Amino acid sequence: MANYLLAHDLGTSGNKATLYSLDGKLVASKTVSYPTNFFKGNWAEQNPQDWWQAVCDSTKALLAQVDPSEIAVVALSGQMMGCTIVDRQGQALRPSILYCDQRATVQADRILDGLSLQEFYGIVGHRVSASYSLEKLMWIRDNEPDLYRQTHRTLCAKDYINLRLTGQIATDYSDASGTNAFDLNTFQWSAKVIDLAGVDGEMFPPPRESVDILGTITSQAARETGLKEGTPVAVGGGDGSCAGVGVGCIKPGTAYNYLGSSSWIALTVKQPIVDEQMRTMNWAHCVPGYLHPSGTMQTAGSSHNWLKNTLCDKENSICMDLPLDPYDLIEEAMASVPPGSNGVIFLPYMLGERTPWWNPNARGAFIGLNLATKREDMLRAVLEGVTMNLGIIVNIFRKHVNIPGITVIGGGAKSALWRQMMADIYDCRVQSLNFLEEATSMGAAVIGGVAAGVFKDFDVIDRFVRVENTAEPNGENQKVYRKLMPILEKAYRGLVEVYEDLAKL
Repeated sequence: MANYLLAHDLGTSGNKATLYSLDGKLVASKTVSYPTNFFKGNWAEQNPQDWWQAVCDSTKALLAQVDPSEIAVVALSGQMMGCTIVDRQGQALRPSILYCDQRATVQADRILDGLSLQEFYGIVGHRVSASYSLEKLMWIRDNEPDLYRQTHRTLCAKDYINLRLTGQIATDYSDASGTNAFDLNTFQWSAKVIDLAGVDGEMFPPPRESVDILGTITSQAARETGLKEGTPVAVGGGDGSCAGVGVGCIKPGTAYNYLGSSSWIALTVKQPIVDEQMRTMNWAHCVPGYLHPSGTMQTAGSSHNWLKNTLCDKENSICMDLPLDPYDLIEEAMASVPPGSNGVIFLPYMLGERTPWWNPNARGAFIGLNLATKREDMLRAVLEGVTMNLGIIVNIFRKHVNIPGITVIGGGAKSALWRQMMADIYDCRVQSLNFLEEATSMGAAVIGGVAAGVFKDFDVIDRFVRVENTAEPNGENQKVYRKLMPILEKAYRGLVEVYEDLAKL
């Protein structure tokens, strides 16, 4: 009898396989890491065979606990915006070029030779950027023509694994919307954009709903993974949209904030949110009929980690000899400082910035230091700077839709101080869940369950998650942040020319 859902989250650092029971309980999980090849400054690749081996190894580890015949469905979430080219036999022709790879800047610029940025944004929901799959495919065409001629399809990460599992080729709407070649107005590949890019449109796989059954486990895949031949495999989705499902952001009026190394705010809507300044992005949702707009900042948790490693020798030293988390001690230090950090503002642009500024040359800075400034002021200012930048994203969306509350997930959601700061700056209820790190795999599992007919609809997510903490805005704190946020924005704009000069050094 089928009693379990098997989800794979194919991330940047490794594959996390998770086993869920049909009543929403996390039974077991196993993560198998794989390397990333970073080179030439901003190039990044992974070997698709490493993905496959990680899927096989993690699946076998979980199947040691349950009978393969008890798996109702397999569903994948995966890193988005990559470019994995395969031949007609389904063999990867080269390492996959990852979302963070920036080699295709020349190719990105060429697309705008025949299309304005505004028109492009109106079609695909994104800016032109070397980050996306289309631009990466153009780079392969220009620089590796022999491989380009052998290419049958270009796939995202989870699509490649699905091919290995089932022998079938497709992508879902969420991953398709992260290629920069998908028309979000028609939910079809954009012939206009593809023609301007000068690539073969047949290389893009058929787009399907995330909740479709792609195929079943082949005999070969069964031998390599331990799964039962004939087990259904869902089309699945990109990691951002899967996380939306896993956090319960499945209907209009819901929103969530992921706080990891980077951070994003995402919503569920029926129509694209078209920002006049093109600061935010639109994606297709894994939930049929909906879109999943988002705004992403580069260094949220990364800024938090930077301050721990750079400014917190005291806390780190204490925790070397005691079973304590340095972040807990750092939070105590931050809590000793009033909102506003005694006039210190931190610009959290440690690796350039996407939303809201779209400036790769932006850099971090402390503003307002004086001889009375304490280390604790600077610590709190880092967290406030990150949160105010995210607050700008919330306010962009608020011009288009009502946001009564935001669910926060990721490592940063563990902090009560940070959750309260978010409620104060976002001007809405902020809640965290019982699972903070499982949203993506949980979303994939629910997608699989709906695809296999085990679940009626996405409302079943209520079986999996529950609200554990809620923070409401504090009016006095809000007065402080309403004065600070315009100053942060003004400080950034005042430094734009400085950033340009620094980039030339």
